[in-house]
Amino acid sequence: MDTNNKKGLIGRLRAAGWGFAAMLFIGGILFWGAFNTAMEWTNREEFCISCHEMKDNVYQEYRNTIHASNRSGVRATCPDCHVPKEWGPKMWRKIQASNEVLHKVLGSIDTPEKFNAKRLELAKHEWDRMKSTDSRECRNCHNFNSFDYAEQGRRSSRMHQTGLNEGKTCIDCHKGIAHTLPEVEQSIGAPKHGATQEEFHPETPKPEASAAVKN
Repeated sequence: MDTNNKKGLIGRLRAAGWGFAAMLFIGGILFWGAFNTAMEWTNREEFCISCHEMKDNVYQEYRNTIHASNRSGVRATCPDCHVPKEWGPKMWRKIQASNEVLHKVLGSIDTPEKFNAKRLELAKHEWDRMKSTDSRECRNCHNFNSFDYAEQGRRSSRMHQTGLNEGKTCIDCHKGIAHTLPEVEQSIGAPKHGATQEEFHPETPKPEASAAVKN
């Protein structure tokens, strides 16, 4: 009798265990589906410009660029340039974005005047981020190895090949292609409190120079 009860108890535990595992599995699928849906929902242009800070400032600048409208009709939207596609980097970028939410609450750039006062600082943050990832988001659409230099203009062809040979990345040369550039500090005229020439076009060590330093 005790043996039968013991077998019955084990059977019930096994059944409960399989039921719990099934519930856990289904719950995991539902959680991942909801999580992924939320991630994709926040990766839409509509979400990016849902606050007036973005819609009234950078979005208006972007609308007049070739990334927004061109002969082929292929558009690069906000998340295409500012959010990585790879899962790990995407999650890290989302965590970083919490700082942007904080400044939304604080009203740091809620007027055009405040935004322009911080334009250089904001631009430098994004330039540094893109530099650190070798312009990863740019390379989702553009790649040195896929360029047909014969189809490019002479100047573009020369500069792209020079950039490849010198180890440059896209953002080294292509700043201001989607948004208005900050003021540039020059040696003439009144001080603008803007970016220096070096910040726009930083020197990149040549491959042979870098190799010599390592040796």
